Amino acid sequence: MDALLDLLNSRPLVNGEERDALGDPAEGRRWAREHGGEGSLAELELLREARDTLQDIVRGESSLVALSPLLEGVHQTPEITSDGLQWTVRTPPHARLAVEMVLAWAATEKQLPGRLRPCANSECRLFLLDRSRANRARWCSMAVCGNRAKARRHYERTR
Repeated sequence: MDALLDLLNSRPLVNGEERDALGDPAEGRRWAREHGGEGSLAELELLREARDTLQDIVRGESSLVALSPLLEGVHQTPEITSDGLQWTVRTPPHARLAVEMVLAWAATEKQLPGRLRPCANSECRLFLLDRSRANRARWCSMAVCGNRAKARRHYERTR
């Protein structure tokens, strides 16, 4: 789940400027390798596509059908091991990391439905995974986005 959040948050706004960790080939290769990928240009292209598609789905701007192109040629094969039944995903090497991210998103939605969401700060492009008991987290960071929202509301009330 941490890798999924890293992917979703790989294109933040920093001081009003977009920073894309997958946009620059050298930086993208490093990002992919840190997350178990190979860092090829084809892999980076699929990771950007997966990120953008998953962001749109989490925001409610796209339907699940948008994931179809990312899952073409992907197969799951059952294997009996000493630990029991396991499913192995078979995909072209350059697509493996993007497919793992889609599967991580699907697992998150199944295990923690509705808890993966965009930050409530309209000026923020980050996502959060709400692990709170009450499922009421709204900001990617209470110290940054949460404080800004509260300060804004306080200013409006006292003005």
